Amino acid sequence: MNLDPQIQAALNQWLGSEYDAETQQRVQQLIDSQDEKALVDAFYKKLEFGTGGLRGIMGDGPNRMNKYTVGAATQGFANYLNKTYPQGNIKVAIAFDSRNNSQYFAQIVANIFSANNIKVYLYEALRPTPQLSYTIRSLQCQGGVVLTASHNPKEYNGYKAYWNDGGQLLTPHDKNVIEEVNAITSVTQINFEPKAENIELLGEAMDRQYRMALKGLSLDNGFVATQNDLKIVFSSIHGTGITQVPQTLKLWGFNNVHVIEEQAEPNGNFPTVVYPNPEEEEAMTLSLQKARELDADIAMACDPDSDRVGCAVKNHQGEFVLLNGNQIGSLLVHYVLTRKSESQAFSGHDFVVRTIVTTALVDQIAAQFNIPVYHTLTGFKYIGDLITKLEGREKFLVGGEESYGYMVGDLTRDKDAIVSCAFIAEMTAYYKNQGKSLFDALLDMYAQFGFYREKLVSITKKGKEGAEEIAAMMTKMRQNPPSTLGGSKVVVIKDYQSLKSLNVSTGQSESIDMPKSNVLQFITEDGSTISARPSGTEPKIKFYCSVNSPLDDKSKYNETAKILDQKVDALMGDLIGEN
Repeated sequence: MNLDPQIQAALNQWLGSEYDAETQQRVQQLIDSQDEKALVDAFYKKLEFGTGGLRGIMGDGPNRMNKYTVGAATQGFANYLNKTYPQGNIKVAIAFDSRNNSQYFAQIVANIFSANNIKVYLYEALRPTPQLSYTIRSLQCQGGVVLTASHNPKEYNGYKAYWNDGGQLLTPHDKNVIEEVNAITSVTQINFEPKAENIELLGEAMDRQYRMALKGLSLDNGFVATQNDLKIVFSSIHGTGITQVPQTLKLWGFNNVHVIEEQAEPNGNFPTVVYPNPEEEEAMTLSLQKARELDADIAMACDPDSDRVGCAVKNHQGEFVLLNGNQIGSLLVHYVLTRKSESQAFSGHDFVVRTIVTTALVDQIAAQFNIPVYHTLTGFKYIGDLITKLEGREKFLVGGEESYGYMVGDLTRDKDAIVSCAFIAEMTAYYKNQGKSLFDALLDMYAQFGFYREKLVSITKKGKEGAEEIAAMMTKMRQNPPSTLGGSKVVVIKDYQSLKSLNVSTGQSESIDMPKSNVLQFITEDGSTISARPSGTEPKIKFYCSVNSPLDDKSKYNETAKILDQKVDALMGDLIGEN
Protein backbone atom coordinates (compact mmCIF):
# COMPACT_ATOMS: atom_id res chain seq x y z
CA MET A 1 0.00 0.00 0.00
CA ASN A 2 1.19 3.49 -0.82
CA LEU A 3 -0.41 5.50 1.98
CA ASP A 4 -0.32 9.26 2.41
CA PRO A 5 2.58 10.19 4.79
CA GLN A 6 0.12 11.82 7.22
CA ILE A 7 -1.93 8.62 7.39
CA GLN A 8 1.21 6.50 7.80
CA ALA A 9 2.37 8.75 10.65
CA ALA A 10 -0.97 8.35 12.41
CA LEU A 11 -0.75 4.56 11.99
CA ASN A 12 2.76 4.50 13.43
CA GLN A 13 1.61 6.53 16.42
CA TRP A 14 -1.26 4.12 17.15
CA LEU A 15 1.20 1.21 17.02
CA GLY A 16 3.31 2.90 19.71
CA SER A 17 3.57 1.99 23.38
CA GLU A 18 1.33 4.89 24.43
CA TYR A 19 -1.62 2.77 23.32
CA ASP A 20 -2.73 -0.38 25.08
CA ALA A 21 -1.68 -3.76 23.69
CA GLU A 22 -5.18 -4.69 22.48
CA THR A 23 -5.44 -1.49 20.43
CA GLN A 24 -1.97 -2.02 18.91
CA GLN A 25 -2.93 -5.57 17.97
CA ARG A 26 -6.16 -4.52 16.26
CA VAL A 27 -4.42 -1.75 14.31
CA GLN A 28 -1.74 -4.20 13.14
CA GLN A 29 -4.45 -6.62 12.02
CA LEU A 30 -6.06 -3.81 10.01
CA ILE A 31 -2.71 -3.08 8.34
CA ASP A 32 -2.18 -6.78 7.62
CA SER A 33 -5.62 -6.99 5.99
CA GLN A 34 -4.38 -4.58 3.28
CA ASP A 35 -7.79 -2.85 3.37
CA GLU A 36 -6.57 0.53 2.19
CA LYS A 37 -10.02 2.17 2.19
CA ALA A 38 -10.66 1.15 5.80
CA LEU A 39 -7.23 2.39 6.86
CA VAL A 40 -7.67 5.73 5.12
CA ASP A 41 -11.15 6.32 6.56
CA ALA A 42 -10.01 5.50 10.10
CA PHE A 43 -6.73 7.44 10.08
CA TYR A 44 -6.92 10.30 7.56
CA LYS A 45 -8.25 12.88 10.04
CA LYS A 46 -9.41 13.46 13.61
CA LEU A 47 -13.07 13.45 14.54
CA GLU A 48 -14.37 17.02 14.73
CA PHE A 49 -17.29 18.69 16.44
CA GLY A 50 -20.21 19.25 14.06
CA THR A 51 -23.78 20.44 14.70
CA GLY A 52 -24.24 17.51 17.09
CA GLY A 53 -20.75 17.27 18.62
CA LEU A 54 -18.37 14.34 18.16
CA ARG A 55 -19.87 11.43 16.24
CA GLY A 56 -18.41 8.54 14.30
CA ILE A 57 -18.11 4.83 13.70
CA MET A 58 -16.70 2.90 16.66
CA GLY A 59 -13.26 1.41 16.10
CA ASP A 60 -9.56 2.19 16.25
CA GLY A 61 -7.98 5.30 14.78
CA PRO A 62 -8.26 9.10 15.17
CA ASN A 63 -11.38 9.20 12.94
CA ARG A 64 -13.21 6.63 15.07
CA MET A 65 -15.03 6.61 18.39
CA ASN A 66 -12.83 4.84 20.91
CA LYS A 67 -11.26 5.18 24.33
CA TYR A 68 -8.55 7.52 23.05
CA THR A 69 -10.59 9.89 20.89
CA VAL A 70 -13.20 10.13 23.66
CA GLY A 71 -10.35 10.55 26.13
CA ALA A 72 -8.69 13.33 24.13
CA ALA A 73 -12.01 15.15 23.71
CA THR A 74 -12.67 14.95 27.44
CA GLN A 75 -9.16 15.99 28.46
CA GLY A 76 -9.40 18.95 26.08
CA PHE A 77 -12.81 19.87 27.47
CA ALA A 78 -11.50 19.53 31.03
CA ASN A 79 -8.50 21.74 30.22
CA TYR A 80 -10.78 24.38 28.77
CA LEU A 81 -13.13 24.28 31.76
CA ASN A 82 -10.21 24.65 34.17
CA LYS A 83 -8.85 27.64 32.19
CA THR A 84 -12.30 29.24 31.93
CA TYR A 85 -13.06 28.79 35.64
CA PRO A 86 -9.65 29.17 37.34
CA GLN A 87 -11.35 29.64 40.73
CA GLY A 88 -12.30 25.94 40.63
CA ASN A 89 -15.52 24.40 41.99
CA ILE A 90 -16.33 23.13 38.49
CA LYS A 91 -19.19 20.66 38.07
CA VAL A 92 -20.23 18.56 35.07
CA ALA A 93 -23.08 16.12 34.47
CA ILE A 94 -22.79 12.98 32.33
CA ALA A 95 -25.48 10.78 30.77
CA PHE A 96 -25.47 7.97 28.22
CA ASP A 97 -27.90 6.06 26.03
CA SER A 98 -28.35 2.39 25.12
CA ARG A 99 -25.73 2.22 22.39
CA ASN A 100 -22.92 -0.29 22.49
CA ASN A 101 -20.04 1.17 24.53
CA SER A 102 -22.04 4.23 25.69
CA GLN A 103 -21.76 3.29 29.36
CA TYR A 104 -18.09 2.34 28.89
CA PHE A 105 -17.35 5.70 27.26
CA ALA A 106 -19.37 7.55 29.93
CA GLN A 107 -17.24 6.00 32.68
CA ILE A 108 -14.06 7.03 30.85
CA VAL A 109 -15.41 10.58 30.56
CA ALA A 110 -16.30 10.63 34.26
CA ASN A 111 -12.89 9.29 35.21
CA ILE A 112 -11.01 11.92 33.22
CA PHE A 113 -13.07 14.85 34.51
CA SER A 114 -12.65 13.59 38.08
CA ALA A 115 -8.91 13.21 37.55
CA ASN A 116 -8.80 16.87 36.55
CA ASN A 117 -10.38 17.95 39.86
CA ILE A 118 -13.84 18.46 38.37
CA LYS A 119 -16.93 17.34 40.27
CA VAL A 120 -18.87 14.77 38.22
CA TYR A 121 -22.57 13.90 38.41
CA LEU A 122 -22.85 10.60 36.52
CA TYR A 123 -26.17 8.91 35.85
CA GLU A 124 -26.12 5.37 37.21
CA ALA A 125 -27.88 4.01 34.11
CA LEU A 126 -29.05 5.20 30.70
CA ARG A 127 -31.07 8.43 30.60
CA PRO A 128 -32.50 10.70 27.85
CA THR A 129 -30.40 13.47 26.35
CA PRO A 130 -32.87 16.23 27.33
CA GLN A 131 -32.67 15.08 30.95
CA LEU A 132 -28.91 15.72 30.79
CA SER A 133 -29.60 19.29 29.66
CA TYR A 134 -32.08 19.75 32.50
CA THR A 135 -29.59 18.28 34.98
CA ILE A 136 -26.85 20.73 33.98
CA ARG A 137 -29.21 23.63 34.61
CA SER A 138 -30.70 22.21 37.79
CA LEU A 139 -27.36 21.39 39.43
CA GLN A 140 -25.76 24.59 38.09
CA CYS A 141 -23.00 22.73 36.30
CA GLN A 142 -20.43 24.43 34.11
CA GLY A 143 -20.68 21.71 31.47
CA GLY A 144 -21.84 18.24 30.60
CA VAL A 145 -21.55 15.34 28.20
CA VAL A 146 -23.98 12.76 26.85
CA LEU A 147 -22.72 9.66 25.06
CA THR A 148 -25.04 9.00 22.13
CA ALA A 149 -25.17 8.86 18.35
CA SER A 150 -28.87 9.74 18.39
CA HIS A 151 -30.63 7.93 15.53
CA ASN A 152 -27.54 6.79 13.61
CA PRO A 153 -26.95 3.10 12.73
CA LYS A 154 -25.63 0.75 15.42
CA GLU A 155 -21.98 1.07 14.28
CA TYR A 156 -21.94 4.69 15.48
CA ASN A 157 -21.51 6.39 18.80
CA GLY A 158 -21.09 10.01 19.74
CA TYR A 159 -20.18 12.61 22.32
CA LYS A 160 -22.33 15.70 22.77
CA ALA A 161 -20.65 18.40 24.84
CA TYR A 162 -22.72 20.97 26.73
CA TRP A 163 -22.03 24.35 28.31
CA ASN A 164 -23.34 25.89 31.52
CA ASP A 165 -26.75 26.87 30.11
CA GLY A 166 -27.55 23.25 29.27
CA GLY A 167 -27.06 23.84 25.54
CA GLN A 168 -24.55 22.20 23.25
CA LEU A 169 -21.21 23.90 22.73
CA LEU A 170 -21.23 26.92 20.44
CA THR A 171 -18.66 29.46 19.29
CA PRO A 172 -16.29 30.32 20.84
CA HIS A 173 -16.43 27.36 23.23
CA ASP A 174 -16.62 24.62 20.58
CA LYS A 175 -13.59 25.97 18.72
CA ASN A 176 -11.68 26.54 21.93
CA VAL A 177 -12.32 23.00 23.10
CA ILE A 178 -11.11 21.67 19.74
CA GLU A 179 -7.93 23.74 20.12
CA GLU A 180 -7.37 22.17 23.51
CA VAL A 181 -8.03 18.70 22.07
CA ASN A 182 -5.64 19.34 19.18
CA ALA A 183 -3.00 20.44 21.68
CA ILE A 184 -2.99 16.90 23.05
CA THR A 185 -0.38 15.22 20.89
CA SER A 186 0.31 12.25 23.14
CA VAL A 187 -1.93 9.81 24.98
CA THR A 188 0.25 10.45 28.02
CA GLN A 189 -1.38 13.90 28.28
CA ILE A 190 -4.75 12.26 29.01
CA ASN A 191 -5.34 11.61 32.70
CA PHE A 192 -7.33 8.37 32.75
CA GLU A 193 -6.87 7.67 36.49
CA PRO A 194 -10.08 8.62 38.34
CA LYS A 195 -10.49 10.35 41.68
CA ALA A 196 -13.47 8.41 42.99
CA GLU A 197 -14.35 11.08 45.56
CA ASN A 198 -15.14 13.48 42.69
CA ILE A 199 -17.82 11.21 41.14
CA GLU A 200 -21.41 11.18 42.42
CA LEU A 201 -24.08 8.92 40.93
CA LEU A 202 -27.53 10.25 39.99
CA GLY A 203 -30.73 8.22 39.82
CA GLU A 204 -34.41 8.20 40.71
CA ALA A 205 -34.42 11.42 42.74
CA MET A 206 -33.34 13.47 39.71
CA ASP A 207 -35.74 11.48 37.50
CA ARG A 208 -38.69 12.53 39.69
CA GLN A 209 -37.53 16.14 39.77
CA TYR A 210 -37.32 16.25 35.98
CA ARG A 211 -40.78 14.71 35.55
CA MET A 212 -42.36 17.11 38.03
CA ALA A 213 -40.74 20.07 36.30
CA LEU A 214 -42.18 18.90 32.97
CA LYS A 215 -45.63 18.45 34.53
CA GLY A 216 -45.56 22.13 35.48
CA LEU A 217 -45.63 22.99 31.76
CA SER A 218 -48.96 21.24 31.09
CA LEU A 219 -51.74 23.37 29.59
CA ASP A 220 -54.52 21.02 30.67
CA ASN A 221 -57.59 22.55 32.30
CA GLY A 222 -59.49 19.33 32.91
CA PHE A 223 -59.84 17.78 29.46
CA VAL A 224 -57.14 15.16 30.13
CA ALA A 225 -59.19 13.75 33.00
CA THR A 226 -62.14 13.48 30.60
CA GLN A 227 -59.94 11.64 28.09
CA ASN A 228 -57.65 9.79 30.52
CA ASP A 229 -58.35 6.49 28.75
CA LEU A 230 -56.93 7.88 25.50
CA LYS A 231 -55.34 4.88 23.74
CA ILE A 232 -51.64 5.63 23.37
CA VAL A 233 -49.03 3.34 21.81
CA PHE A 234 -45.40 4.06 22.71
CA SER A 235 -42.06 2.63 21.62
CA SER A 236 -38.63 3.53 22.95
CA ILE A 237 -36.95 1.67 20.01
CA HIS A 238 -34.52 -0.03 22.43
CA GLY A 239 -33.45 3.33 23.86
CA THR A 240 -33.74 5.68 26.81
CA GLY A 241 -37.38 6.67 26.34
CA ILE A 242 -38.47 3.71 28.42
CA THR A 243 -36.93 5.38 31.50
CA GLN A 244 -39.18 8.45 31.33
CA VAL A 245 -41.98 8.55 28.72
CA PRO A 246 -44.41 6.00 30.25
CA GLN A 247 -43.84 7.51 33.70
CA THR A 248 -44.37 11.06 32.41
CA LEU A 249 -47.55 10.14 30.55
CA LYS A 250 -48.92 8.55 33.72
CA LEU A 251 -48.05 11.67 35.72
CA TRP A 252 -49.92 13.79 33.18
CA GLY A 253 -53.01 11.64 33.71
CA PHE A 254 -52.89 9.14 30.85
CA ASN A 255 -53.78 5.66 32.09
CA ASN A 256 -54.04 3.69 28.85
CA VAL A 257 -50.47 3.59 27.53
CA HIS A 258 -49.39 0.49 25.58
CA VAL A 259 -45.60 0.04 25.44
CA ILE A 260 -44.15 -1.98 22.56
CA GLU A 261 -42.54 -4.69 24.66
CA GLU A 262 -40.36 -6.05 21.83
CA GLN A 263 -38.58 -2.66 21.75
CA ALA A 264 -38.70 -1.81 25.45
CA GLU A 265 -35.43 -3.53 26.36
CA PRO A 266 -32.44 -1.17 25.83
CA ASN A 267 -30.18 -2.75 23.21
CA GLY A 268 -27.40 -1.10 21.22
CA ASN A 269 -27.82 -3.57 18.37
CA PHE A 270 -31.41 -2.36 17.77
CA PRO A 271 -32.50 -5.88 16.77
CA THR A 272 -36.04 -5.04 15.60
CA VAL A 273 -35.19 -2.15 13.26
CA VAL A 274 -32.81 -1.34 10.43
CA TYR A 275 -32.28 2.22 11.71
CA PRO A 276 -33.43 3.36 15.17
CA ASN A 277 -34.90 6.51 13.68
CA PRO A 278 -38.59 7.44 14.11
CA GLU A 279 -38.32 9.49 10.91
CA GLU A 280 -38.20 6.15 9.07
CA GLU A 281 -41.47 4.29 8.50
CA GLU A 282 -39.69 0.97 9.01
CA ALA A 283 -38.71 1.95 12.57
CA MET A 284 -42.40 2.60 13.33
CA THR A 285 -43.60 -0.79 12.01
CA LEU A 286 -44.33 -2.40 15.38
CA SER A 287 -45.93 0.77 16.72
CA LEU A 288 -48.24 0.95 13.70
CA GLN A 289 -49.18 -2.72 14.04
CA LYS A 290 -50.14 -2.24 17.69
CA ALA A 291 -52.03 0.97 16.90
CA ARG A 292 -54.13 -0.88 14.33
CA GLU A 293 -54.81 -3.75 16.74
CA LEU A 294 -55.97 -1.39 19.48
CA ASP A 295 -57.58 1.24 17.24
CA ALA A 296 -55.35 3.68 19.13
CA ASP A 297 -55.73 7.45 19.21
CA ILE A 298 -52.02 8.05 18.77
CA ALA A 299 -48.79 6.07 18.30
CA MET A 300 -45.43 7.55 19.26
CA ALA A 301 -41.81 6.40 19.13
CA CYS A 302 -38.54 7.98 20.28
CA ASP A 303 -35.02 7.61 18.98
CA PRO A 304 -32.42 5.97 21.30
CA ASP A 305 -31.49 9.12 23.23
CA SER A 306 -35.07 10.46 23.27
CA ASP A 307 -34.55 13.86 21.77
CA ARG A 308 -36.70 13.05 18.70
CA VAL A 309 -40.20 11.65 18.47
CA GLY A 310 -42.30 10.44 15.55
CA CYS A 311 -46.03 9.80 15.68
CA ALA A 312 -48.88 8.27 13.68
CA VAL A 313 -52.59 9.14 13.63
CA LYS A 314 -55.64 7.74 11.89
CA ASN A 315 -56.81 9.53 8.75
CA HIS A 316 -60.37 9.84 7.43
CA GLN A 317 -60.06 6.50 5.63
CA GLY A 318 -59.31 4.78 8.94
CA GLU A 319 -55.66 4.21 8.04
CA PHE A 320 -52.79 5.08 10.36
CA VAL A 321 -50.48 7.60 8.71
CA LEU A 322 -47.15 8.93 9.89
CA LEU A 323 -46.90 12.66 10.52
CA ASN A 324 -43.64 14.24 9.46
CA GLY A 325 -41.54 16.56 11.59
CA ASN A 326 -42.96 19.72 10.09
CA GLN A 327 -46.52 18.56 10.73
CA ILE A 328 -45.86 17.56 14.35
CA GLY A 329 -43.99 20.79 15.02
CA SER A 330 -46.72 22.93 13.46
CA LEU A 331 -49.43 21.14 15.45
CA LEU A 332 -47.49 21.69 18.67
CA VAL A 333 -47.02 25.39 17.91
CA HIS A 334 -50.71 25.80 17.07
CA TYR A 335 -51.83 23.91 20.18
CA VAL A 336 -49.55 25.77 22.61
CA LEU A 337 -50.46 29.19 21.20
CA THR A 338 -54.17 28.31 21.12
CA ARG A 339 -54.18 27.18 24.76
CA LYS A 340 -52.11 30.18 25.87
CA SER A 341 -54.60 32.44 24.10
CA GLU A 342 -57.63 30.67 25.59
CA SER A 343 -56.22 30.98 29.12
CA GLN A 344 -54.97 34.53 28.49
CA ALA A 345 -51.50 33.40 29.55
CA PHE A 346 -49.35 35.30 27.06
CA SER A 347 -46.70 37.37 28.82
CA GLY A 348 -46.43 40.06 26.16
CA HIS A 349 -42.83 39.05 25.50
CA ASP A 350 -43.31 35.56 24.09
CA PHE A 351 -41.64 34.05 21.05
CA VAL A 352 -41.44 30.92 18.90
CA VAL A 353 -38.34 29.52 17.17
CA ARG A 354 -37.78 27.39 14.09
CA THR A 355 -34.74 26.55 11.99
CA ILE A 356 -34.24 27.88 8.46
CA VAL A 357 -35.15 24.51 6.90
CA THR A 358 -38.31 24.06 8.97
CA THR A 359 -41.74 24.83 7.50
CA ALA A 360 -42.81 28.45 7.17
CA LEU A 361 -46.26 27.31 8.28
CA VAL A 362 -44.99 27.99 11.80
CA ASP A 363 -44.66 31.69 10.89
CA GLN A 364 -48.21 31.81 9.54
CA ILE A 365 -49.61 30.25 12.72
CA ALA A 366 -47.66 32.52 15.07
CA ALA A 367 -48.69 35.62 13.11
CA GLN A 368 -52.33 34.80 13.87
CA PHE A 369 -51.50 35.23 17.58
CA ASN A 370 -49.13 38.20 17.05
CA ILE A 371 -46.22 36.12 18.35
CA PRO A 372 -42.80 36.68 16.72
CA VAL A 373 -40.91 33.76 15.19
CA TYR A 374 -37.12 33.73 15.22
CA HIS A 375 -35.15 31.69 12.69
CA THR A 376 -31.90 29.90 13.48
CA LEU A 377 -29.42 27.70 11.68
CA THR A 378 -30.05 23.96 11.59
CA GLY A 379 -29.08 22.29 14.84
CA PHE A 380 -30.96 22.63 18.10
CA LYS A 381 -27.94 24.16 19.79
CA TYR A 382 -28.74 27.39 17.94
CA ILE A 383 -32.30 27.37 19.26
CA GLY A 384 -31.02 26.75 22.79
CA ASP A 385 -28.48 29.54 22.45
CA LEU A 386 -31.13 32.01 21.32
CA ILE A 387 -33.38 31.10 24.28
CA THR A 388 -30.46 31.72 26.65
CA LYS A 389 -29.55 35.04 25.03
CA LEU A 390 -33.13 36.31 25.34
CA GLU A 391 -33.65 34.93 28.86
CA GLY A 392 -35.01 37.57 31.23
CA ARG A 393 -36.21 39.78 28.37
CA GLU A 394 -38.33 37.46 26.21
CA LYS A 395 -40.00 34.12 26.95
CA PHE A 396 -39.69 31.05 24.75
CA LEU A 397 -42.96 29.14 24.37
CA VAL A 398 -42.47 26.42 21.78
CA GLY A 399 -40.37 25.60 18.75
CA GLY A 400 -38.32 23.04 16.94
CA GLU A 401 -36.90 21.68 13.74
CA GLU A 402 -38.16 19.53 10.90
CA SER A 403 -36.00 16.58 11.96
CA TYR A 404 -38.54 15.54 14.64
CA GLY A 405 -37.06 17.64 17.44
CA TYR A 406 -39.26 19.98 19.51
CA MET A 407 -39.31 21.75 22.83
CA VAL A 408 -42.10 23.29 24.89
CA GLY A 409 -41.07 25.61 27.69
CA ASP A 410 -37.54 26.60 28.62
CA LEU A 411 -36.57 23.98 31.20
CA THR A 412 -33.86 22.58 28.90
CA ARG A 413 -31.73 23.85 26.05
CA ASP A 414 -32.04 20.82 23.81
CA LYS A 415 -34.87 19.14 21.95
CA ASP A 416 -36.93 17.04 24.29
CA ALA A 417 -38.95 14.00 23.18
CA ILE A 418 -40.15 13.39 26.76
CA VAL A 419 -42.05 16.66 27.04
CA SER A 420 -43.01 16.39 23.35
CA CYS A 421 -44.66 12.99 23.90
CA ALA A 422 -46.59 14.44 26.83
CA PHE A 423 -47.76 17.42 24.80
CA ILE A 424 -48.68 15.30 21.77
CA ALA A 425 -50.85 13.17 24.06
CA GLU A 426 -52.29 16.29 25.72
CA MET A 427 -53.23 17.98 22.46
CA THR A 428 -54.75 14.71 21.18
CA ALA A 429 -56.96 14.70 24.31
CA TYR A 430 -57.77 18.39 23.79
CA TYR A 431 -59.05 17.80 20.26
CA LYS A 432 -60.81 14.54 21.14
CA ASN A 433 -62.68 16.47 23.82
CA GLN A 434 -64.03 18.54 20.92
CA GLY A 435 -64.92 15.45 18.92
CA LYS A 436 -61.87 15.76 16.67
CA SER A 437 -58.83 13.61 15.96
CA LEU A 438 -55.31 14.95 15.59
CA PHE A 439 -55.73 14.40 11.85
CA ASP A 440 -58.81 16.64 11.91
CA ALA A 441 -56.74 19.28 13.68
CA LEU A 442 -54.07 19.01 10.97
CA LEU A 443 -56.60 19.61 8.20
CA ASP A 444 -58.19 22.49 10.09
CA MET A 445 -54.75 24.06 10.40
CA TYR A 446 -54.05 23.66 6.67
CA ALA A 447 -57.46 25.12 5.78
CA GLN A 448 -56.79 28.18 7.93
CA PHE A 449 -53.12 28.87 7.22
CA GLY A 450 -52.34 27.13 3.92
CA PHE A 451 -51.33 23.61 2.97
CA TYR A 452 -47.55 23.38 3.36
CA ARG A 453 -45.87 20.27 1.99
CA GLU A 454 -42.23 19.40 2.60
CA LYS A 455 -39.77 16.73 1.61
CA LEU A 456 -36.21 15.86 2.60
CA VAL A 457 -33.84 14.00 0.30
CA SER A 458 -30.54 12.79 1.79
CA ILE A 459 -27.67 11.62 -0.39
CA THR A 460 -25.03 9.57 1.43
CA LYS A 461 -21.38 9.96 0.43
CA LYS A 462 -19.15 8.00 2.81
CA GLY A 463 -15.49 8.43 3.63
CA LYS A 464 -12.87 10.88 2.40
CA GLU A 465 -13.99 10.63 -1.25
CA GLY A 466 -17.59 11.21 -0.24
CA ALA A 467 -16.69 14.36 1.71
CA GLU A 468 -14.89 15.69 -1.36
CA GLU A 469 -17.89 14.94 -3.59
CA ILE A 470 -20.25 16.79 -1.25
CA ALA A 471 -17.90 19.79 -1.18
CA ALA A 472 -17.80 19.77 -5.00
CA MET A 473 -21.61 19.73 -5.19
CA MET A 474 -21.88 22.80 -2.95
CA THR A 475 -19.19 24.61 -4.95
CA LYS A 476 -21.02 23.89 -8.21
CA MET A 477 -24.33 25.24 -6.87
CA ARG A 478 -22.61 28.41 -5.69
CA GLN A 479 -20.78 29.01 -8.94
CA ASN A 480 -23.66 28.00 -11.24
CA PRO A 481 -26.93 28.55 -9.35
CA PRO A 482 -30.16 27.46 -11.08
CA SER A 483 -32.24 30.17 -12.77
CA THR A 484 -35.47 28.17 -12.55
CA LEU A 485 -36.67 25.29 -10.38
CA GLY A 486 -39.86 23.35 -11.02
CA GLY A 487 -40.81 25.75 -13.78
CA SER A 488 -40.65 28.79 -11.50
CA LYS A 489 -37.98 31.50 -11.54
CA VAL A 490 -35.47 31.59 -8.71
CA VAL A 491 -35.90 35.07 -7.23
CA VAL A 492 -33.78 34.91 -4.07
CA ILE A 493 -30.57 32.99 -3.27
CA LYS A 494 -29.46 32.85 0.34
CA ASP A 495 -25.91 31.75 1.04
CA TYR A 496 -25.37 31.24 4.75
CA GLN A 497 -21.65 30.77 4.20
CA SER A 498 -21.14 34.24 2.77
CA LEU A 499 -24.11 35.52 4.82
CA LYS A 500 -25.60 37.19 1.75
CA SER A 501 -29.17 37.13 0.44
CA LEU A 502 -29.22 37.93 -3.28
CA ASN A 503 -32.25 39.37 -5.06
CA VAL A 504 -31.72 37.76 -8.47
CA SER A 505 -33.77 40.28 -10.48
CA THR A 506 -32.14 43.43 -9.02
CA GLY A 507 -28.73 41.96 -8.24
CA GLN A 508 -28.85 43.57 -4.81
CA SER A 509 -27.62 41.72 -1.71
CA GLU A 510 -28.63 41.95 1.91
CA SER A 511 -26.71 40.69 4.91
CA ILE A 512 -27.95 37.64 6.85
CA ASP A 513 -27.61 38.10 10.61
CA MET A 514 -26.55 34.59 11.61
CA PRO A 515 -23.36 32.62 12.20
CA LYS A 516 -21.76 31.26 9.03
CA SER A 517 -22.95 27.86 7.87
CA ASN A 518 -22.51 25.82 4.70
CA VAL A 519 -26.13 26.15 3.54
CA LEU A 520 -27.63 27.34 0.26
CA GLN A 521 -31.28 28.30 -0.10
CA PHE A 522 -33.19 28.99 -3.33
CA ILE A 523 -36.58 30.73 -3.18
CA THR A 524 -38.76 30.71 -6.29
CA GLU A 525 -41.32 33.15 -7.64
CA ASP A 526 -44.23 30.92 -6.55
CA GLY A 527 -43.08 30.85 -2.91
CA SER A 528 -41.34 27.47 -2.95
CA THR A 529 -38.07 27.01 -1.05
CA ILE A 530 -35.34 24.46 -1.57
CA SER A 531 -32.24 24.24 0.63
CA ALA A 532 -28.98 22.32 0.34
CA ARG A 533 -26.97 21.49 3.46
CA PRO A 534 -24.17 19.03 4.13
CA SER A 535 -24.89 17.27 7.44
CA GLY A 536 -22.66 18.12 10.36
CA THR A 537 -23.06 14.68 11.96
CA GLU A 538 -23.43 12.22 9.07
CA PRO A 539 -21.72 11.61 5.68
CA LYS A 540 -24.68 13.13 3.83
CA ILE A 541 -25.81 16.14 1.87
CA LYS A 542 -29.43 17.02 2.57
CA PHE A 543 -31.91 18.76 0.29
CA TYR A 544 -35.02 20.28 1.88
CA CYS A 545 -37.99 21.42 -0.20
CA SER A 546 -41.15 23.26 0.85
CA VAL A 547 -44.13 24.18 -1.31
CA ASN A 548 -47.60 25.41 -0.43
CA SER A 549 -51.08 26.16 -1.73
CA PRO A 550 -54.49 27.02 -0.26
CA LEU A 551 -56.72 24.17 0.96
CA ASP A 552 -60.19 25.61 0.43
CA ASP A 553 -61.91 22.24 0.71
CA LYS A 554 -60.63 19.78 3.32
CA SER A 555 -62.17 16.91 1.36
CA LYS A 556 -59.55 17.63 -1.32
CA TYR A 557 -56.64 17.00 1.05
CA ASN A 558 -55.38 13.88 -0.76
CA GLU A 559 -55.81 15.43 -4.19
CA THR A 560 -53.97 18.62 -3.16
CA ALA A 561 -51.24 16.61 -1.43
CA LYS A 562 -50.60 14.70 -4.65
CA ILE A 563 -50.30 17.93 -6.66
CA LEU A 564 -47.90 19.40 -4.11
CA ASP A 565 -45.84 16.21 -4.01
CA GLN A 566 -45.45 16.38 -7.80
CA LYS A 567 -44.32 19.98 -7.45
CA VAL A 568 -41.76 19.01 -4.81
CA ASP A 569 -40.42 16.21 -7.02
CA ALA A 570 -40.04 18.62 -9.94
CA LEU A 571 -38.11 21.11 -7.81
CA MET A 572 -35.89 18.41 -6.32
CA GLY A 573 -35.31 16.82 -9.71
CA ASP A 574 -34.16 20.11 -11.21
CA LEU A 575 -31.66 20.89 -8.45
CA ILE A 576 -30.33 17.43 -7.63
CA GLY A 577 -30.36 16.30 -11.26
CA GLU A 578 -27.90 19.04 -12.13
CA ASN A 579 -25.54 17.84 -9.41
